[in-house]
Amino acid sequence: MKLPEISRRQAIVVCVLALVLLVAAGKLLGARQPVAQKRPAQVKLVAAATRAELLIDVSGAVHRSGVYKLPAGSRINDALLKAGGETEKADLTLVNRAALLTDGQQVLVPEKVTATAAAATSSGGSAPATTAPVRLNSATLEQLDELPGVGPSTAQRIIDYRTANGPFKSVDELDSVSGIGPAKLAELRDLVVP
Repeated sequence: MKLPEISRRQAIVVCVLALVLLVAAGKLLGARQPVAQKRPAQVKLVAAATRAELLIDVSGAVHRSGVYKLPAGSRINDALLKAGGETEKADLTLVNRAALLTDGQQVLVPEKVTATAAAATSSGGSAPATTAPVRLNSATLEQLDELPGVGPSTAQRIIDYRTANGPFKSVDELDSVSGIGPAKLAELRDLVVP
Protein backbone atom coordinates (compact mmCIF):
# COMPACT_ATOMS: atom_id res chain seq x y z
CA MET A 1 0.00 0.00 0.00
CA LYS A 2 1.39 3.28 -1.07
CA LEU A 3 0.98 6.33 1.21
CA PRO A 4 -0.09 9.55 -0.41
CA GLU A 5 2.66 12.06 -0.88
CA ILE A 6 2.41 15.34 0.94
CA SER A 7 4.13 18.56 0.19
CA ARG A 8 6.76 20.05 2.38
CA ARG A 9 4.38 22.85 3.33
CA GLN A 10 1.71 20.38 4.43
CA ALA A 11 4.26 18.48 6.52
CA ILE A 12 5.27 21.68 8.32
CA VAL A 13 1.62 22.56 9.05
CA VAL A 14 0.96 19.08 10.44
CA CYS A 15 4.07 19.25 12.66
CA VAL A 16 3.13 22.71 13.97
CA LEU A 17 -0.42 21.57 14.75
CA ALA A 18 0.86 18.48 16.54
CA LEU A 19 3.28 20.62 18.57
CA VAL A 20 0.51 23.06 19.54
CA LEU A 21 -1.71 20.17 20.62
CA LEU A 22 1.09 18.66 22.72
CA VAL A 23 1.85 21.97 24.43
CA ALA A 24 -1.85 22.61 25.17
CA ALA A 25 -2.31 19.09 26.54
CA GLY A 26 0.80 19.47 28.70
CA LYS A 27 -0.44 22.74 30.17
CA LEU A 28 -3.84 21.26 30.96
CA LEU A 29 -2.36 18.20 32.63
CA GLY A 30 0.35 20.20 34.40
CA ALA A 31 -2.12 22.75 35.73
CA ARG A 32 -4.39 20.10 37.17
CA GLN A 33 -1.73 18.00 38.85
CA PRO A 34 -0.28 20.56 41.34
CA VAL A 35 -3.75 21.72 42.37
CA ALA A 36 -4.74 18.13 43.12
CA GLN A 37 -1.50 17.62 45.08
CA LYS A 38 -1.85 20.82 47.12
CA ARG A 39 -5.43 20.40 48.22
CA PRO A 40 -5.12 17.21 50.29
CA ALA A 41 -2.09 18.58 52.14
CA GLN A 42 -3.86 21.85 52.89
CA VAL A 43 -6.98 20.00 54.01
CA LYS A 44 -4.89 17.85 56.35
CA LEU A 45 -3.18 20.89 57.90
CA VAL A 46 -6.47 22.71 58.41
CA ALA A 47 -8.07 19.60 59.88
CA ALA A 48 -5.13 19.10 62.26
CA ALA A 49 -5.24 22.75 63.34
CA THR A 50 -8.97 22.63 64.03
CA ARG A 51 -8.66 19.46 66.11
CA ALA A 52 -5.86 20.78 68.32
CA GLU A 53 -6.80 21.71 71.87
CA LEU A 54 -5.09 23.96 74.35
CA LEU A 55 -4.91 23.45 78.10
CA ILE A 56 -5.13 26.84 79.82
CA ASP A 57 -4.82 27.63 83.54
CA VAL A 58 -7.16 30.49 84.49
CA SER A 59 -6.84 31.97 87.98
CA GLY A 60 -7.12 35.18 89.94
CA ALA A 61 -10.21 37.38 89.90
CA VAL A 62 -12.48 34.97 87.98
CA HIS A 63 -15.57 33.08 89.13
CA ARG A 64 -14.20 29.55 88.55
CA SER A 65 -10.41 29.17 88.58
CA GLY A 66 -9.14 26.01 86.95
CA VAL A 67 -7.56 24.33 83.94
CA TYR A 68 -9.71 24.43 80.81
CA LYS A 69 -9.59 22.88 77.34
CA LEU A 70 -10.00 25.39 74.53
CA PRO A 71 -9.69 25.02 70.77
CA ALA A 72 -6.52 26.20 69.05
CA GLY A 73 -6.76 29.83 68.01
CA SER A 74 -8.65 30.83 71.17
CA ARG A 75 -8.07 34.19 72.80
CA ILE A 76 -7.69 35.20 76.46
CA ASN A 77 -11.29 36.43 76.42
CA ASP A 78 -12.43 32.87 75.53
CA ALA A 79 -10.55 31.54 78.57
CA LEU A 80 -12.17 34.16 80.82
CA LEU A 81 -15.62 33.18 79.56
CA LYS A 82 -14.83 29.50 80.18
CA ALA A 83 -13.91 30.39 83.78
CA GLY A 84 -17.27 32.07 84.34
CA GLY A 85 -16.05 35.59 83.60
CA GLU A 86 -14.20 38.07 85.74
CA THR A 87 -15.32 39.10 89.23
CA GLU A 88 -16.18 42.65 90.25
CA LYS A 89 -12.72 42.95 91.80
CA ALA A 90 -10.94 42.18 88.50
CA ASP A 91 -8.61 44.77 87.01
CA LEU A 92 -9.00 44.11 83.28
CA THR A 93 -6.84 47.09 82.33
CA LEU A 94 -3.87 44.79 82.88
CA VAL A 95 -5.25 41.95 80.74
CA ASN A 96 -5.07 41.88 76.94
CA ARG A 97 -8.26 39.95 76.26
CA ALA A 98 -7.55 39.85 72.51
CA ALA A 99 -4.21 38.01 72.84
CA LEU A 100 -3.92 34.51 71.35
CA LEU A 101 -3.47 31.64 73.79
CA THR A 102 -0.74 29.02 73.67
CA ASP A 103 -0.88 25.53 75.13
CA GLY A 104 0.03 25.47 78.82
CA GLN A 105 -0.40 29.22 79.32
CA GLN A 106 -1.59 30.69 82.60
CA VAL A 107 -4.10 33.54 82.49
CA LEU A 108 -3.90 35.46 85.75
CA VAL A 109 -6.54 38.15 86.27
CA PRO A 110 -5.33 40.63 88.90
CA GLU A 111 -7.60 42.34 91.40
CA LYS A 112 -8.01 46.13 91.53
CA VAL A 113 -5.88 47.94 94.08
CA THR A 114 -8.06 49.70 96.62
CA ALA A 115 -7.56 53.46 96.99
CA THR A 116 -6.50 53.07 100.63
CA ALA A 117 -3.87 50.44 99.88
CA ALA A 118 -2.54 52.37 96.89
CA ALA A 119 -2.31 55.59 98.90
CA ALA A 120 -0.51 53.88 101.77
CA THR A 121 1.97 52.27 99.41
CA SER A 122 2.68 55.32 97.25
CA SER A 123 2.71 58.01 99.93
CA GLY A 124 4.89 56.18 102.39
CA GLY A 125 2.41 57.34 105.06
CA SER A 126 1.85 55.77 108.43
CA ALA A 127 1.10 52.33 106.97
CA PRO A 128 4.22 50.35 106.11
CA ALA A 129 4.80 49.57 102.44
CA THR A 130 4.37 45.85 103.12
CA THR A 131 0.68 46.32 104.08
CA ALA A 132 -0.36 45.81 100.48
CA PRO A 133 1.88 44.06 97.97
CA VAL A 134 3.27 46.21 95.16
CA ARG A 135 1.67 45.41 91.80
CA LEU A 136 4.42 44.85 89.24
CA ASN A 137 2.10 45.65 86.35
CA SER A 138 0.94 49.05 87.60
CA ALA A 139 3.55 50.26 90.11
CA THR A 140 5.33 53.54 89.47
CA LEU A 141 9.09 53.90 89.47
CA GLU A 142 8.88 55.41 92.96
CA GLN A 143 6.81 52.50 94.31
CA LEU A 144 9.24 49.94 92.91
CA ASP A 145 12.21 51.96 94.22
CA GLU A 146 10.82 51.61 97.79
CA LEU A 147 11.17 47.82 97.66
CA PRO A 148 14.18 46.44 99.55
CA GLY A 149 17.18 45.90 97.30
CA VAL A 150 15.57 47.71 94.36
CA GLY A 151 17.09 51.04 93.42
CA PRO A 152 15.97 53.49 90.74
CA SER A 153 17.88 51.73 87.95
CA THR A 154 16.44 48.29 88.79
CA ALA A 155 12.97 49.84 89.13
CA GLN A 156 13.36 51.32 85.65
CA ARG A 157 14.45 47.93 84.27
CA ILE A 158 11.28 46.35 85.75
CA ILE A 159 9.17 48.98 84.00
CA ASP A 160 11.12 48.53 80.75
CA TYR A 161 10.64 44.74 80.95
CA ARG A 162 6.85 44.99 81.38
CA THR A 163 6.66 47.56 78.56
CA ALA A 164 8.61 45.29 76.19
CA ASN A 165 7.06 41.94 77.21
CA GLY A 166 3.57 42.83 78.39
CA PRO A 167 2.21 42.46 81.90
CA PHE A 168 3.90 40.13 84.37
CA LYS A 169 2.06 36.81 84.58
CA SER A 170 3.87 35.71 87.72
CA VAL A 171 6.37 37.03 90.24
CA ASP A 172 8.89 34.47 88.93
CA GLU A 173 9.24 36.56 85.74
CA LEU A 174 11.27 39.07 87.79
CA ASP A 175 14.15 36.62 87.37
CA SER A 176 14.25 37.72 83.70
CA VAL A 177 14.89 41.35 84.67
CA SER A 178 18.55 42.32 84.60
CA GLY A 179 19.84 42.91 88.14
CA ILE A 180 17.38 40.59 89.87
CA GLY A 181 18.83 37.24 90.74
CA PRO A 182 17.51 34.33 92.82
CA ALA A 183 18.39 35.96 96.18
CA LYS A 184 16.69 39.26 95.39
CA LEU A 185 13.71 37.41 93.89
CA ALA A 186 13.31 35.43 97.14
CA GLU A 187 13.43 38.68 99.11
CA LEU A 188 10.77 40.32 96.92
CA ARG A 189 8.47 37.31 96.50
CA ASP A 190 6.14 38.18 99.42
CA LEU A 191 6.21 41.93 98.72
CA VAL A 192 5.02 41.97 95.09
CA VAL A 193 2.23 40.52 92.97
CA PRO A 194 1.78 40.55 89.19
